[in-house]
Amino acid sequence: MLQLSDIKRSAAQSIQQFKSLWRRLDLEDSRNRHQEIETLLTQPGAWDDPEKLTPLLKEKSILEEWIRELEELKDAKDSLEEWVQLAEEEQSQEALEALTEQCQALNKQLQKVELKALLSDPEDKNNAILEIHPGAGGTEAQDWAEMLLRMYTRWAEDNNFQLQILDYLPGDEAGLKSVTLSVEGNYAFGLLKGEKGIHRLIRISPYDTSGRRHTSFASVDVYPDVTQDIEIEIKDEDIRVDVFRSSGPGGQSVNKTSSAVRITHFPSGIVAQCQNEKSQFRNRESALKILKARLYEQELQKQEEDKQQKYSSKNAIAWGSQIRSYTLQPYRLVKDHRTGTEDSNVERVLDGGVEDFIRNYLLSLHGQKWSDEAQVS
Repeated sequence: MLQLSDIKRSAAQSIQQFKSLWRRLDLEDSRNRHQEIETLLTQPGAWDDPEKLTPLLKEKSILEEWIRELEELKDAKDSLEEWVQLAEEEQSQEALEALTEQCQALNKQLQKVELKALLSDPEDKNNAILEIHPGAGGTEAQDWAEMLLRMYTRWAEDNNFQLQILDYLPGDEAGLKSVTLSVEGNYAFGLLKGEKGIHRLIRISPYDTSGRRHTSFASVDVYPDVTQDIEIEIKDEDIRVDVFRSSGPGGQSVNKTSSAVRITHFPSGIVAQCQNEKSQFRNRESALKILKARLYEQELQKQEEDKQQKYSSKNAIAWGSQIRSYTLQPYRLVKDHRTGTEDSNVERVLDGGVEDFIRNYLLSLHGQKWSDEAQVS
């Protein structure tokens, strides 16, 4: 049976967490900036060149979402305080249950806002480009890469992100050899950037008739989509554009013509390709988007190395370099080796439930940043 004293204690802790977080936020400042943008958009001639307004409209969208979430957080806290008082007066089971629900609602909103507050880097608000490549191991590794694709697809759907496959190369027997995705939505890159690295799977292989346990690896790369916010100059003489027939899924209409596009950037050695659209023009646009994102990520890495704060790095796709392990045999556990976060519900994680891993990585990343800043000062 629910006890008022226990629920009041939990409510008090939640309200204290709210106060601690609220001191780091500035709702009024966000409202003022939103009003500034509204004013700019109503100025005479503001819409003469709509393309120049793209960054401003993106900022406006992000601010509107942020303001709404802060207002919802404040409302949840106020509602919880009211229910604490009501539960003390009524002392009924119904009031205690309602108080418990309000406490859970505040905690959920606290986690949501706290996560957004951690995403302070300029590129965090951008869309993301995500790539998955299997390691050595043939069909077993290629199947694992496809399992990861399903995991991130479900995560994107659960969090209302739009997902588009830019390039897909199927495996020889099952799974995939490579896939490139565009994840569109506010803070997509900020939330996904911690997924970059080697992911390891341990299971009884469905492709081994002897029923032996196998270890498979796949790499995940995540880049910020900067095509709309930052101008990345790519000179015509620095690239080679090749067209070829698509080899991925899509039916005969895709494979009849040479619509797939591969772009090679000579200065960096980066190669980007797209073959999922029937239109060569659209494939070229997508390949350029991937190329720009990789070039921007390369520049970010150089800057971080100059400050001796390396960006999330990736080693060989092999044993000992993984960021996370997914164990199905001999026990069931998903463990992040950077933060120590564990979850025994492997099915839930593989079905897109990676929120705790994302949140704890961002918390650890901020703890590292604060520590570095303190050492500098």
